[in-house]
Amino acid sequence: MKKWWMLLIVALMAIALIACTANEEAGKEPQKEGEETEETEEATDEKTDKKVLYLNNGDEPTSFDPSVGFNAVSWSPLNNLMEGLTRLSEDHIAEEATAEKIDISDDGLTYTFTIREDAKWSNGDPVVAGDFVYGWLHMLNPETASPAAFLAYFIEGAEAYNNGEGAEEDVAVKAVDERTFEVVLTAPTESFLNIITNPSFFPVNEKVATENPKWHTEAETFVGNGPFKLVEWDHDVSFAFEKNEHYWDADVVNLDRIEWAMVIDSTTEYQMYEAGELDVSGVPAELSEQLADSDELRIDDQAGLYFFRFNTSMEPFTNKKIRRAFGLAVNQEEIVEYITKNNEKPAHGFVSYGFIGPDGKEFRDTAGKLVEFSPDEAKKLLAEGMEEEGYDELPTVTLTYSTSESHQNIAVALQAKFKEVLGVEIELQNVEGSVFLAEQKEHKYQFSRSSFLQDYADPVNALESFITDSPMNRTTWSNAEYDELIHKAKNEVDEEKRWDLLVQADRLLMEEMPVFPLYYYNAVTLEKPGVENILRHPVGYIDLKKADKK
Repeated sequence: MKKWWMLLIVALMAIALIACTANEEAGKEPQKEGEETEETEEATDEKTDKKVLYLNNGDEPTSFDPSVGFNAVSWSPLNNLMEGLTRLSEDHIAEEATAEKIDISDDGLTYTFTIREDAKWSNGDPVVAGDFVYGWLHMLNPETASPAAFLAYFIEGAEAYNNGEGAEEDVAVKAVDERTFEVVLTAPTESFLNIITNPSFFPVNEKVATENPKWHTEAETFVGNGPFKLVEWDHDVSFAFEKNEHYWDADVVNLDRIEWAMVIDSTTEYQMYEAGELDVSGVPAELSEQLADSDELRIDDQAGLYFFRFNTSMEPFTNKKIRRAFGLAVNQEEIVEYITKNNEKPAHGFVSYGFIGPDGKEFRDTAGKLVEFSPDEAKKLLAEGMEEEGYDELPTVTLTYSTSESHQNIAVALQAKFKEVLGVEIELQNVEGSVFLAEQKEHKYQFSRSSFLQDYADPVNALESFITDSPMNRTTWSNAEYDELIHKAKNEVDEEKRWDLLVQADRLLMEEMPVFPLYYYNAVTLEKPGVENILRHPVGYIDLKKADKK
């Protein structure tokens, strides 16, 4: 009996305590799991004072190994986590970065870089010349299979080593001492300092990479030498940066943190922007007209273009006049106005805007409009070409494109234009992306869509794609005169003469027309008010070193 009374008393006391708690919490929302209490509010307020920029990377980076991540989804993060000997300035010109001094020999072959004494890795290690030797040789090592290795072929011994025909020790890169890095080239290369701004030429912390070859795969092990450090990486979901306190130029870095989403769909990205979850967004094609006058819209040139390749070994495109007939039957202005509708510039030559010559003028303006819609000329050329080949009827033409609604829309528009101007019915073939790229490289397509983005800030990078046997050619076209122009341009130290050679090459490429251009890429983005100083280079890198959020 006594025991029963004791249990009753305990129960009544528990009810009273619950009632008191209920009165104290009346009118308050129940606390959710993980929600901060009053005790943590002060810390939260302090956190909101930090400058945090919210961006979208679109997709998972291919790799944060700078030798392997050779694409836009890797470049944009890498360009802010790491830094090479040179960096592109606000005027898109290569300037000193991790190197504080650059000496060039009189013959233009030997470059000597003095590394900054205060250059450090994000773990506090000093950046030394040996880290550049290690990183560049890693890129050239055949086992790395770096898609960027060809960029370094101007270095003595580099191509032979990468092709498995030479030894590592024959590559002319060396650490003279901890702060002195020396490179010897096979020929004077005017664009060298531009080329090595590419992330593929970033250093790799030799000590870290030797101890852990997978150092670049997780935030906990990643070590960089750029303005920011990698602090979080939830693969295929998001990653985050924080300001790198060890960076030699940390005083100019304004942001405390950058949070990157990975959202592929452009409409979803825009919805996140509208909801305040992103500070920057692309513009979905279906909203381009609606947002054309937005105060938050920003348009930057991007060095690259959308174009089409002819296989010059497959009929009827073995004939130059027939190739030109198809190229001149396309109205680039109509495509950008009615199909893509994203403020692109129609392309009238292969080299895009964004390259200023020694005369202070755009390369594109100097070279001029080399390919323009000309229906009468197109009909004339087709008739002449068919007569030369003995065609009573044109062989079946198939245009192949990779799976994408935008690619399909363009292909359908071209199909209609060829019918209207040339009276030619062409077939369309849609192929899944990875298969498309592999088969295009194997020259399996007669006529196919393509794209090009500059690897570095010089017109020669675009034009060298079409020299004989270039893996980027993919047309089977070969022209000795063109090869010689590119060879001379890559060895010419007089900038005015070099520029003229490149203009001649652009004109010859468009005259022979193994490819025809459609439009030049641009970067059309929305930026929230208060976001400042995001630097977008025409070569495609986004630079957040001096970005700010007011």
